[in-house]
Amino acid sequence: MKNILLTGFEPFGGETMNPSWEAVKCLDGEILFGDYQIQSVQLPTVFGDAIHQLAQAQARISPVLTLCIGQAGGSSELRVERIAINLDDARIPDNAGNQPIDQPIVPDGPTAYWSTLPIKSIVEVLKENGIPASVSHSAGTYVCNHLFYGLMHRIAESKVEGKGGFIHIPFLPEQVASNRNQPSMSLETIVRGIRIATEVSLRQHEDIRVVGGALD
Repeated sequence: MKNILLTGFEPFGGETMNPSWEAVKCLDGEILFGDYQIQSVQLPTVFGDAIHQLAQAQARISPVLTLCIGQAGGSSELRVERIAINLDDARIPDNAGNQPIDQPIVPDGPTAYWSTLPIKSIVEVLKENGIPASVSHSAGTYVCNHLFYGLMHRIAESKVEGKGGFIHIPFLPEQVASNRNQPSMSLETIVRGIRIATEVSLRQHEDIRVVGGALD
């Protein structure tokens, strides 16, 4: 049996839950295509520690695919990230009180890495299944981008095999119950979307060529 690693984050910023972990833990142990088993791991919302614990999980299970999931408050769709940049610039402190500003994630590392997932294929299949989704061209500069860059750096340096990438997901309805101006998505839909993204990543070796750009 080959392993797939899904990661989600612990709550941060005063939240009592993080939809990324709530979603990926629902998929832990699931078998895909009869040959692949999902292993779900919660990571700390802490600069440095998130990448370190990701590396430990990868060493333990040797995944053929690593898909990291993060919370994107204010988003109404699944955002499949295209690029990770070599920059930490934290708007708020992480869960350990760290607040790096204008710091590289990997000193002397490349400016950016591309996702190795078939991002446009994922978005198209999600839409075909009635799940709002888009290609995103910025994963931010907080711990999500930090982890995404760390993952892609490890793949580029051949410290782990297989594909890798990052998807941002909306708040859960429970998180926005007191603020109806914030969009949300049901846990069931998010879980279904992550499963679809995982399946497409496993079976699609080359991405499709369709419009996925943005004007802003």
